[in-house]
Amino acid sequence: MLNLRALIEVTVASAVLACTGALLAGCSSAAQHDSRPANPLPPSPRYYVSLGDSLSQGVQPNAFGQSEPTSGGYANKLYSVLQTRQRGWHLVKLGCSGETTETMIHGGICTYGAGSQLAQAERFLREHRGHIGLITIDIGANDPNSCVIGDVQASKIISCMDGSVGKTTADLHTIMRRLRAAAGRTVPIIAMNYYVPELAGWLDGFTGQEIAALTERLVVGYNKILDRIYQQYGARVANVFGAFHSADFADKVTVPGIGVLPRNVATVCEWTWACARWPQGPNEHANNVGYGVMALAFLLADPQL
Repeated sequence: MLNLRALIEVTVASAVLACTGALLAGCSSAAQHDSRPANPLPPSPRYYVSLGDSLSQGVQPNAFGQSEPTSGGYANKLYSVLQTRQRGWHLVKLGCSGETTETMIHGGICTYGAGSQLAQAERFLREHRGHIGLITIDIGANDPNSCVIGDVQASKIISCMDGSVGKTTADLHTIMRRLRAAAGRTVPIIAMNYYVPELAGWLDGFTGQEIAALTERLVVGYNKILDRIYQQYGARVANVFGAFHSADFADKVTVPGIGVLPRNVATVCEWTWACARWPQGPNEHANNVGYGVMALAFLLADPQL
């Protein structure tokens, strides 16, 4: 068995070394064919536009357990890398905590001058055409969240997920089509798939373990849908699901204060607030380490960054 904190240090250090100083000069993934037209960085100013839900705002619980945006999210960490590589970058964070694909299109949670996050993004992208260096997006996690909240049965989770996926798929096509039209075909877009905070339910005994295993399988299928849609619009995908070892029930690691857990459960406990004690937990958002892993996943997703 391996202490997870040591595992984190080894994993992150290895990734940084493999990418030749990723945190200082950017990072590229393993060699892969890239069919996009060449996209040299636009003249200064260069804008990095961050879109999405609470993760895009770096939300974490404060000392009283209230979820608040922070400057330690993946967007800020990624922005720091871009700034180090070349001057002139500016971060534009348009994300909205609690946003769904529907509210991103139509509004209703956060206030935007253009009426919705998508409309605000379109306006900004068109007004700054030629100066957009990167767009990132995470959206869709809140769409099926109600299916796994509270005391629910496995059969009800599956039925609920089946009912929500169709609408989410249609909404996501709308979002990506409009973003790509506003940004142009050469602007890099990196979207992310999702980790599984519900794995923390493993700590609740047999029923919790059953729900955790089922949810992991459902998220695998859900992420495949997200991945296919993003790729249709020329977006790269940051594999956050993989970075969080979300499918690994086999390996066992020790989490201080908790005990021996499957690697995916232990990772969620160490990289998010899902296993934290009250009042800061349980909270599904990533902590500083988790957001750092997400940022690295975004860097690895696009060899041109």
